[in-house]
Amino acid sequence: MVIRILDFLFSLFGLFILFPIMLLVFFVGLFESGSPVFVQTRMGKNMKPFKLIKFRTMRKDTESVASHLASSGSITKVGAFLRRTKVDELPQLINVLKGDMSLVGPRPNLLNQKLLIHERNSLNVYDVLPGITGLAQINNIDMSTPELLAQKDRLMIDTLSIKGYLNFIVMTVTGKGGGDAVKPHDKA
Repeated sequence: MVIRILDFLFSLFGLFILFPIMLLVFFVGLFESGSPVFVQTRMGKNMKPFKLIKFRTMRKDTESVASHLASSGSITKVGAFLRRTKVDELPQLINVLKGDMSLVGPRPNLLNQKLLIHERNSLNVYDVLPGITGLAQINNIDMSTPELLAQKDRLMIDTLSIKGYLNFIVMTVTGKGGGDAVKPHDKA
């Protein structure tokens, strides 16, 4: 309950403070791709799908796959900057405000990531809200290693405290971890 209150307050405050940056990114993205916001169905708490909101970092015609499977050539010039600075994640504060996500939790996966879904389901990872950041992201563990990711998610869930929650947020804001990243190979 305390974490939900913190999620609500931090996301509301973040949206208010970061609104000028988000507006700038929106207009730059509008000129670059014509579609600056990216909405994708992801797996939420209790395996309930929800619409995740991000700034677009890849071309509109990019296949809907996990980041580690996407072609590095599909990332736009602005998108590369947004990913590096994690600014592409800012619209997810809306998901947090709505209660679809927490600031800290397991990163929400795509509905087609069957192996990851199996691993997470076997460890009851879907019992909690997915998050923008967490233990796996801080340690650069992405969705390309489903078993390890599910284990780290479960460890975080079992040990998360208010102090840990705040630490994950601070580490993410200060640039620790990369989370899901497009690998340097090109499948185009």
